[in-house]
Amino acid sequence: MSQEQLANIEPPAKRPKLDPPRNGDSDTMASSEIDESLYSRQLYVLGHEAMKRMASSNVLVSGMKGLGLEIAKNVVLGGVKSVTIHDTAAAETIDLSSHYFLRESDVGKNRAEVTLPRLAELNSYVPINAHTGELTEEFLSQFDVIVLTTSSLDEQLRIGDFSHSRNIQFIVAETRGLFANIFCDFGKSFTVVDVNGEQPLSSMVSSVSNEAEAIVMCADEARHGLEDGDYVTFREVKGMVELNNCEPQKVKVLGPFSFSIGDTSGMSQYTEGGVATQVKMPKAFEFQSFRERLASPEFLISDFAKFDRPGQLHLGMACLHVYEKANGRLPRPRSAEDADAFVAIVREQNGKVAASVEEVDEKLMRTLAFNAVGDLCPMQGFIGGVTAQEVMKACSGKFMPILQNFYYDALECLPTDQSSLTEAECAPRGSRYDGQIAVFGATFQARLERLKYFVVGAGAIGCEHLKNFSLMGVGCSSEGHIFVTDMDTIEKSNLNRQFLFRPWDVQKMKSNTAAAAVREMNPACNITAQQNRVGPDSENVYDDTFFEKLDGIMNALDNVDARMYMDRRCVYYGKPLLESGTLGTKGNIQVVYPHVTESYSSSQDPPEKSIPICTLKNFPNLIEHTLQWARDGFEGTFSQTPETARQYLTDSKFMERTLKQTGVVPVETLQSVKAALVDHRPTSFQDCVTWARLQFQQQFSNQIRQLLFNFPADQMTSTGTPFWSGPKRCPTPIEFSPNNETHMDYIVAAANLFAEVYGITRSSDRAEIVALLSKVEVPDFRPKSGVKIDVTESDAAASRSMQSDESVMKDLQASIPEPASFGGLKLFPVEFEKDDDTNFHMDFIVATSNLRATNYGIEPADRHKSKLIAGKIIPAIATTTAAVSGLVGIELYKIAQGHNKLEDFKNGFLNLALPFFGFSEPIAATKLKYYDVEFTQWDCFELDGVIDSKEMNLRQFLDYFQQKHRLEITMLSQGVCMLYSFFLAPNKQKERMEWTMSELVQKISKKKLKPHVKCLVFELCCNDEEGEDVQDVPYVKYRFRD
Repeated sequence: MSQEQLANIEPPAKRPKLDPPRNGDSDTMASSEIDESLYSRQLYVLGHEAMKRMASSNVLVSGMKGLGLEIAKNVVLGGVKSVTIHDTAAAETIDLSSHYFLRESDVGKNRAEVTLPRLAELNSYVPINAHTGELTEEFLSQFDVIVLTTSSLDEQLRIGDFSHSRNIQFIVAETRGLFANIFCDFGKSFTVVDVNGEQPLSSMVSSVSNEAEAIVMCADEARHGLEDGDYVTFREVKGMVELNNCEPQKVKVLGPFSFSIGDTSGMSQYTEGGVATQVKMPKAFEFQSFRERLASPEFLISDFAKFDRPGQLHLGMACLHVYEKANGRLPRPRSAEDADAFVAIVREQNGKVAASVEEVDEKLMRTLAFNAVGDLCPMQGFIGGVTAQEVMKACSGKFMPILQNFYYDALECLPTDQSSLTEAECAPRGSRYDGQIAVFGATFQARLERLKYFVVGAGAIGCEHLKNFSLMGVGCSSEGHIFVTDMDTIEKSNLNRQFLFRPWDVQKMKSNTAAAAVREMNPACNITAQQNRVGPDSENVYDDTFFEKLDGIMNALDNVDARMYMDRRCVYYGKPLLESGTLGTKGNIQVVYPHVTESYSSSQDPPEKSIPICTLKNFPNLIEHTLQWARDGFEGTFSQTPETARQYLTDSKFMERTLKQTGVVPVETLQSVKAALVDHRPTSFQDCVTWARLQFQQQFSNQIRQLLFNFPADQMTSTGTPFWSGPKRCPTPIEFSPNNETHMDYIVAAANLFAEVYGITRSSDRAEIVALLSKVEVPDFRPKSGVKIDVTESDAAASRSMQSDESVMKDLQASIPEPASFGGLKLFPVEFEKDDDTNFHMDFIVATSNLRATNYGIEPADRHKSKLIAGKIIPAIATTTAAVSGLVGIELYKIAQGHNKLEDFKNGFLNLALPFFGFSEPIAATKLKYYDVEFTQWDCFELDGVIDSKEMNLRQFLDYFQQKHRLEITMLSQGVCMLYSFFLAPNKQKERMEWTMSELVQKISKKKLKPHVKCLVFELCCNDEEGEDVQDVPYVKYRFRD
């Protein structure tokens, strides 16, 4: 496009008539079943309906450089109907900078054609096609979504106009080194069915007024969480029954426990009960075309610290197309001549175009010109992940689209002093890293290749990190290295987002497979795969020698304990840590940099809110309560109790050790042993079926009848309010029927699991089990007086303490035969596994939970929802993973540059559903002080305890701190051991003074120091020279061997 054409772009006066919207049409719903074993984690993000709409969408991705590939990869993993990749150009060596499916032997071949076979391996459910011709209107008309990544501005305008006229969703995505932009046009009328993807909120109602603007008061157990403009409907309301299943009512928030709805003055009087549930309302959007938004952009801010940047970049990115058309190429890296010419174009265009800026930022425009041919893998990962999520939104109508222009830059990655970045330094060298050299220069590239990094975890984020490493060249010289550890094997559900793995890799080790995959991407990659769990048990492997040679650590972990352990290791060894995580469409990154930022462990999320025992046991009101009750029942019956009994049978010191424990633990332990070996021990499958039937009767009938005997349905409290009100739901007992599918689900699952524990042959033949059930005699049950039922947490605590009575202990001991009397009985505790649909685990959980829900009038949950809650599954999607890993890679550039100021780094939080991007400086490490010496958690007293081949003793250690640091040590500890204190008996003080420090530790702890341990960590309590207590001092890192 010429300069004149660009200047003349204005919004059209009249839009062409559009076809009806495509997204969400009922006739586009896929009829085929979704493979939940593959898509399970993504289903928890998108839901079945959105996935079905995606499965009816045909997507075109044009431009198979690194960005186009990243978008296509994520869309293919997501599961659309088909993906067509398009490119007319041949692969070049520079493409290897970010195109992980290209090999050096592919240079000279069409990019789309060589990409197709490797892309097709990602998901057998998604057909992949390659197109190498022109993008004609006839060809384009077959697609639901079109994505352009390498097209000229003329092409973008032509296809943008065509797509807008045909109501085809249209996306443009581009990266230019450290700069990027995304544009979305989803048509004149696009409906979003769920703007944020959050679970609908529910609150228990305590009152509803009869008036024109009715006020709803909620029970004070929890805030309702609603916002103005939300909608709710009601169920289980008594009295004002007209509200039940009513049309969604618009909410006006009055307070954390109250809100108003519409007119209820003509309705019946409210009496009690009810649940208000949020209703997700569809929201319609009108998009403007690419041509219109080029003239009049609407920006989604990516970084509020750069609020004025999008307008500048909108102008600059468009002018790059003008420069390219005029010169047949983009500006050369660090070419002052080309940059000057580009800035001149920008200045000229700014006076002509509608989307002009008040003053051109010439420094920014020169940097954009310098970056124009840059091709950075982390940038493609971030922008590709975000863009792919926009494709999924276009296909499904799920989540809020980008409205409509998004610009991003990461200029903080450049060195503070850029004088060394000359045209010669950044010129192409015929290297696979030329796209990166164009931005950072050859010297920096060599630095990346020398890095030694430890990647902890080879799951979804770990795979993305390793891919980025291999293409960036990290650890790809003789001096560099990557270490990766993961103790897990590959499962089918991993294939949906852990893109280094293929179906034939299932059951292989993740770390080995991932390492082999990145070596194929870049044969120069030096990588060692290991299968160790990080923690104290592996410190003989990950010892001082290992950590001291590292340049940094990247966490790709899925649990807080391991993250905190690695965080402590990084603080101890003074190594940078890049931390990240995802939860569905949400993601975060944190930079932990020595002596600059706080550590990961410095700030923690609040603990998850636990469910009170009384609620679980007697008064559930949510499906989450019944699922937790079912899961607890599974663990107690089939895992913990059998394991306790197994230990009794095999460990000769079990009873002695049990009786030494305090509180109610001994009683509860022996009760478990008695239940497993005496009360309920089966000898046949008939016994297992009998046990299951009696358990059903006890849990879903007898216990409920006893509860209602103690607290009848019409029971009133001492304050005159109904006992069964608010969060307490009045239950009803269940009568067993072999014709009820849920009843039989419970019996079949419970009987088979019980049989598995005792090594008894199992059966899933329902007819056989029904026949066995006919032989079971169910005793009559009559509620008893004097049975205490816990109503509050204090009641529950008191009940548990009463169990520790000494006479109860003696009776239990006497009732359990000696282990030898069981004749070699073997028990097989069951470990819960949610993803195996043949093992009866989820069958038991779902049936138990839904029966409990039926007892209490709670809406049951299907297997999919039950697995999410009971299995504590973390929802995951490939788009977020790619975006987060890309941001981590961008922060790695800064660390490799040697940046060490707080403002150089960016912690980030994103939510692709909203979409929202938040970046901020990391929190500074807290500074403490003793005397006039400032220190942070990163600092310690480093002390070499060996002088002239002789280790110092305790006396010398104490003298050292007195003389060197003017600190009188009053207490000295190592771990949980108190090694020295001022109140220690004089004879013990005298004895310990002559022990060497390592000898002191071994004698007090009664443990030998392992050969790999070279340093000891000591904690100090000190007085200053005035004898006053010193509040804070660093710990001591004491080296006693080389």
